[in-house]
Amino acid sequence: MPPKIRFRPLDGLLLLDKPQGLSSNAALQAARRLFRAEKGGHTGSLDPLATGLLPLCFGEATKIAGLLLGSRKAYETTAVLGVTTDTDDADGAVLRERPVPTLAPADLETALAPLRGSIRQRAPIYSALKQGGEPLYAKARRGEAIEAPEREVEVHAIEVLAAEGDRIRLRVECGSGTYVRSLVRDLGEALGCGAHVAELRRLWVEPFLAPRMYTLEALDALAGAGEAALLGALLPVEAGLAGFPRRDLDADGARRFGMGQRLRGQGEPAEMVAVHGPGGRVLGLGSVDGEGLLVPQRLFSWAVRNAPSAARPKH
Repeated sequence: MPPKIRFRPLDGLLLLDKPQGLSSNAALQAARRLFRAEKGGHTGSLDPLATGLLPLCFGEATKIAGLLLGSRKAYETTAVLGVTTDTDDADGAVLRERPVPTLAPADLETALAPLRGSIRQRAPIYSALKQGGEPLYAKARRGEAIEAPEREVEVHAIEVLAAEGDRIRLRVECGSGTYVRSLVRDLGEALGCGAHVAELRRLWVEPFLAPRMYTLEALDALAGAGEAALLGALLPVEAGLAGFPRRDLDADGARRFGMGQRLRGQGEPAEMVAVHGPGGRVLGLGSVDGEGLLVPQRLFSWAVRNAPSAARPKH
């Protein structure tokens, strides 16, 4: 029997290069065991078939996981034309095969144009979206008839990188909730032959536009080299907030913010700001109203610990 892992409090972000064939949660748990982190979460699932960037949050960083979930993302994918599957990717059962027409670049552009911008997209039936409190994939596995929901999503860019025979390589930049599998499925239908995803890799997630990613094998090697080497792979919580407007407080302002007090004179209105104290450490998140009033929304534990105990807010 392997020795029991002694988990510990640990705060930070890890940019994991998820391997193919592993679910996002399984990848998270593998990394969490390596770091012995008590608490962990990810910022939006990658399909088991997919590889690439999966930002993981440990400890206090889990408080910003939901913010990263809504971030802009970029992918590269290889679509196979002429074959549709029940999962819209290569992991699924083949539903139909059709001949692939000869396609000119103009044909591809005509089919891609309606997939850009704000579009209505139907999710794959094998997806984690919930219906009646249950993931769609659970219903699909039982063979239930499913009407997958349509949602409005944002596709900022979709371009052809290469096209040869029945394979097309695409680059996609999109907003939260967009399924690349659905884009490929809809592209195939527009071309009259159907399509599915054969390969999918996530390149970046804002604000990590040029991410230094670590594979599980690389992390295992770092763990073997010692604690300091492994912890060197973590990013501070501040790294996940780089895209938000910043407000800096002096020592008194930081103390009051940690007590949950509102602070005046904090500049232009903003729906969400990252609030930093002396020395640059992030204290939490807040909003600034039209009168320049900073309202605490989410505090990190170290901001609360530095506030007088009698006045500490509950977060």
